[in-house]
Amino acid sequence: MAIARRGWIVVDCPDPQALARFYAGLLGGEPKTETGSERWVELTTEDGWKLAFQRAEGFVPPQWPSGERSQQLHLDLYVDTMDEAEQRALELGATALDTDDEGGKRGFRVYADPAGHPFCLVDAAFAT
Repeated sequence: MAIARRGWIVVDCPDPQALARFYAGLLGGEPKTETGSERWVELTTEDGWKLAFQRAEGFVPPQWPSGERSQQLHLDLYVDTMDEAEQRALELGATALDTDDEGGKRGFRVYADPAGHPFCLVDAAFAT
């Protein structure tokens, strides 16, 4: 029996509003900021993910791959059309880290969001 339920995935970053807009562009939804707070922004995606972005003073982005500044957490985002998803992610401000998916055989490509957190675009056909 579970002792907890799914809650928020909270991501540290230097600019919560900007990072929330980036993920809203990838996943849908509308960022919401508490009145008077610029330290915390929430995003509930169209398919029910709950992401929150909190300002972290002195934030140092992870480096992928690196043992010294490890990613600690990353998101796998399922996509139906890899090339279109990649183009949109890059337009939104993602940085390509490892996009050699071996001609589609590997099934995923690795990017960093604007704050430097790694995430993967995963071909939905590989996810089942």
